[in-house]
Amino acid sequence: MANLRFEAVSEAFKKKPLDVEVPAGRPSEYFGKYVFNRAKMYKYLPADIYEKLVDVIDNGTRLDRSIADAVAAGMKRWAEDNGVTHYTHWFQPLTEGTAEKHDAFIEHDGKGGMIEEFTGKLLVQQEPDASSFPSGGIRNTFEARGYSAWDPTSPVFIIDDTLCIPTVFISYTGEALDYKAPLLRSLHAINVAATNVAKYFYPDVKKVQTNLGWEQEYFLVDEALYSARPDLMLTGRTLMGHDSAKNQQMDDHYFGTIPMRVQAFMKDMEAQALELGIPCKTRHNEVAPNQFEVAPIFEECNLAVDHNMLLMSLMKRVAHKHGFRVLLHEKPFAGINGSGKHNNWSLSTNTGILLHAPGKTPEDNLRFVVFIVETLMGVYKHNGLIKASIMSATNAHRLGANEAPPAIISSFLGRQLTDLLEHIVESDKDDIFSVSGKQGMKLDIPEIPELLIDNTDRNRTSPFAFTGNRFEFRAVGSEANCASAMIALNAAVAEALVDFKARVDALVAGGADQLSAIIDVVREDIKTCQPIHFDGNGYSDEWVEEAKRRGLDCETSCPIIFDRYLDEASVKMFESLNVMKRNELEARNEVKWETYTKKIQIEARVMGDLTMNHIIPVATHYQSRLARNVQNMFEIFPAEEAEKLTARNKKIIREIAERTQLIETGVEELVNARKVANRIESEREKAIAYHDTVAPKMEEIRYQIDKLELTVSDELWTLPKYRELLFIR
Repeated sequence: MANLRFEAVSEAFKKKPLDVEVPAGRPSEYFGKYVFNRAKMYKYLPADIYEKLVDVIDNGTRLDRSIADAVAAGMKRWAEDNGVTHYTHWFQPLTEGTAEKHDAFIEHDGKGGMIEEFTGKLLVQQEPDASSFPSGGIRNTFEARGYSAWDPTSPVFIIDDTLCIPTVFISYTGEALDYKAPLLRSLHAINVAATNVAKYFYPDVKKVQTNLGWEQEYFLVDEALYSARPDLMLTGRTLMGHDSAKNQQMDDHYFGTIPMRVQAFMKDMEAQALELGIPCKTRHNEVAPNQFEVAPIFEECNLAVDHNMLLMSLMKRVAHKHGFRVLLHEKPFAGINGSGKHNNWSLSTNTGILLHAPGKTPEDNLRFVVFIVETLMGVYKHNGLIKASIMSATNAHRLGANEAPPAIISSFLGRQLTDLLEHIVESDKDDIFSVSGKQGMKLDIPEIPELLIDNTDRNRTSPFAFTGNRFEFRAVGSEANCASAMIALNAAVAEALVDFKARVDALVAGGADQLSAIIDVVREDIKTCQPIHFDGNGYSDEWVEEAKRRGLDCETSCPIIFDRYLDEASVKMFESLNVMKRNELEARNEVKWETYTKKIQIEARVMGDLTMNHIIPVATHYQSRLARNVQNMFEIFPAEEAEKLTARNKKIIREIAERTQLIETGVEELVNARKVANRIESEREKAIAYHDTVAPKMEEIRYQIDKLELTVSDELWTLPKYRELLFIR
């Protein structure tokens, strides 16, 4: 009987790179080809309609429904010029993916025929069936009505023959059922709060924009091998598999030559991404074998989130064409690096980046200090919530090992910035601040060089590191929607800035000079947020104890970490900023707990099936073969000599018997643990039970299976091994 594993390996070895046709011309010439960007708007919309739509996009003015028909007509003409026949409202439900329902541009013409039609009403709002999307109990199952509403700040784009319209997704009663709606609210909140503080330094500032530059890590696995691993197909990760003798310990894959098949895939993916307006800039091999990264130029946060969701979908389609499968699970392979999605976050205005430190004037330096410190204040006050925003059943496998940051939120600042903040705290007020006649303000803060990034090292164990003119939020998981982390971070920083301004204004109202008040408040906040500042080794046991002493959230249980969304401080923050209401937060937590349970439940069922249908039969078959060999040896040789010759095989037979017994017992206990957990009605308590009783059983079973993999004959083992999954080109 043929071994499907060997057939898959053989097929993988035969594959060659595909010839990829990229659009003619330079990338800048086909960038945004399938995006209804400003150039397309200008061409296809009447001048007055174009001006009104740009005002909505740039200044956040309310969309006038009266222009919707004209915009829809222009979009339709552009779409039809590109062979489009359908349209869809493209949204991001609480499934971590995207959703779309395609409708054709057709209506009855009243004469027995059809006409192509797309009106403003169809553009602005749709009513997709919402009954099957997660709602966390915010609505009854039989209440199917939900609304998707156009987000004009994210441009419409074309995929194949379909016009895709980015939208928010809300319930019939107005609660957000997606990620985009609260993200947009959080962006508005930080815009208002940051603009008000920025005016202390730049009175002409009208708007603060949140920027996001994500770095998407991923694994590629040959499709034939993927198909021979049911655990990869059904859970996104290998539930069993012993380390390859060679994995990443030589560090030879990182920044190495990109394999030809992978290069062809990247070339194809990037060309299509550029046509969709995704500004892909960087590609390279990552640390683990078969692990890679793609990163764009930073963009406005809402657009960057949409582009990341679109790219993840695009990657999967293009990979299939090239005979690969993309693995976005944060830890598809044990013992080597997992995949993150580093979120580079910054704030900017028409005057520049608020976290950038040119060091040319005292005002610039003070502005820099204020925004750095208030960002740290937000992260410090809500460090548990920030952690909850990136936590999932999948990311929990990655955090705290193999270059991933630990599950404790802290911020690395570097020596230079640390010295600067310490100088502000330790200096006397009269020494650090003075006003002298026409000379204006004198601020005794050491000059901050333009290239601050070059004056500090980077700390790969820091979940939230300052890297020169931005913070790098490294703890976000590879398959996550960036919006989850950005909603929490934006809201936390917005709240800190609102509080900062209120205290400064109170001092000014009491007679203090404004600049003096700013210094006083920022000095107080530097002291307050000190516990979040840590430049050391985040992997050390000493740091865990130190973090507890500092009062940082050190919880490691994923379901319990989700509780931070419902802390009174979190609810108060979200509600005061109009980002989310209490019932929306409660509903989202129900979804998080249910999702956690289902993912572990599926993994447990897959592990049980694989164990009983693959592992045990293969192991006992090999055991029987060895047993026959032992019997034959006693028939051929004298008993004393045969005893010596069969000693090794007897030892293996006994080991297999002991391990298979432990595995079978483990599977039985695993099934029973699931049954007990499934009877729990509370989604929170059920998730905790799966974390505490089901997941540990899976690890115990895996340990025994991985030992068997080294014992059983290679020719009998049916599942592709790590050395094959990770090193096939």
